[in-house]
Amino acid sequence: MKFPSRRIVILLILSLAALFGYQIYWLSGLYRSSIESKESEINLALQKADYAEMMERLREVSASGRHGTIDLNTGWSQDSVSSLVSVQTNQIAINENGSKSVSVTTVQVDRNPGSDNEQTQYAYAISNSQESTDYYQRGMHAGVDVLAEVNFHKLDSLLSMMLDDYGLNVPHRLQLFTDSTMVATISTSGYEPSGRARNYDYVYGKTLADKYELTIEPLTGIVFIEMSGVIAASLILFLMLAFSFWFLIHAMLKQKSLEEMKSDFTNNITHELKTPVAVAYAANDALLNFEAGNDPAKRREYLEISQSQLKKLEGMIEQILSMSMESRKTFELRKEDIPLKPLLQNLADQHRLSTEKPCEIHIESEDALVIHADRFHFGNVISNLIDNAIKYSGDAVIIIIRAKTTSGGVEISVKDNGIGIAPDKQKHIFDKFYRVPTGDIHDVKGYGLGLYYAKTMVEKHGGTISVSSTLGKGSEFRIFIPQAS
Repeated sequence: MKFPSRRIVILLILSLAALFGYQIYWLSGLYRSSIESKESEINLALQKADYAEMMERLREVSASGRHGTIDLNTGWSQDSVSSLVSVQTNQIAINENGSKSVSVTTVQVDRNPGSDNEQTQYAYAISNSQESTDYYQRGMHAGVDVLAEVNFHKLDSLLSMMLDDYGLNVPHRLQLFTDSTMVATISTSGYEPSGRARNYDYVYGKTLADKYELTIEPLTGIVFIEMSGVIAASLILFLMLAFSFWFLIHAMLKQKSLEEMKSDFTNNITHELKTPVAVAYAANDALLNFEAGNDPAKRREYLEISQSQLKKLEGMIEQILSMSMESRKTFELRKEDIPLKPLLQNLADQHRLSTEKPCEIHIESEDALVIHADRFHFGNVISNLIDNAIKYSGDAVIIIIRAKTTSGGVEISVKDNGIGIAPDKQKHIFDKFYRVPTGDIHDVKGYGLGLYYAKTMVEKHGGTISVSSTLGKGSEFRIFIPQAS
């Protein structure tokens, strides 16, 4: 099966990038909405503080025993149809008993300002409630300011309380302007506005020149703190999706690599199986068709060749079958106590006889050393390590096999003087079907199962296997098998 890996990877990366872009867009929109909401709350806090401060002044006037009537007028303002609108509050009355009453009675619209045209009067004509509130509150100022001056410190205290209610307890500066002239200022202790500070104006008089100006630092920090939960959740979600995509790509590439290794394995095992079959067939053919059977020496030679190749074929088939059985739940090792030195000596003798290059195999082991293992599979493990040492060596090979008792078990090492393994390849040599790349040279036959089989069988015994190697100097494999419990 072929995987269009590049297209799939590109599609997944583009999908992840699109998702990330949408998250950024959504969070940016949420940030802008939060900023607008905070700015609206600041303006509302200014208006509420201004109203509360006027009410405080009226209470002070009432407490002093003064009473009377205040006539207020918000003045004229132009609307979208070039008319002038005046909201007139007839009276704010402070009664003798201390109670207060406010009445708004008329709204006057002049369609042609400066002309003698008839003016239309009607009650509560302005539909925008915020606009009505603004006109009304400005009208109140015109009268209340006559009775008592603005208590600027009280206004700042009320504003701080209002801002705190909205979660905006931040350093600020408040200034009072009359006819565009700054007449009073007050700041939070130690606060000096930076170049990035924002100004928020609240017009309290009939003209834009009469206003309060609030200066605070940008709201970015406050908004980010409030959004921290959403940002964290979005980040976690994105990381989870990124990990899922990475895992999917990794699994897909691993599957692709596995498919390639299986294909290589099929090709390699085909050649490996054909070789002993072809040699045995040729030897048998010589006995049958070329009268080699009449010569006892020749007959024995060809029969030994056939037997040797059939044993080799049997070994490969057994190894493949063992790897198949290993994955089954019914697979079990048949462990027994095995004298280790005779087993190692027997394996060494077999390889000395079968190899075509000069081979020295030295055994260093205690005579009485016994290991509790499956004779067949453990023997195959050591045989595979010796076979690899012979294959991946120069014209002559020297192998040293050491066995010793250690704390909790037995350690066996197989050391050679071969070509060695590169550091970046060592972590892969126990993978199934993996063979160390040799460029365009394929002078060493194999199908990438030997070390995988060795690692699997050692772990089935409850042990471990490791390798240390230096390019050009050789490799050493160490096996640890725990004692029988």
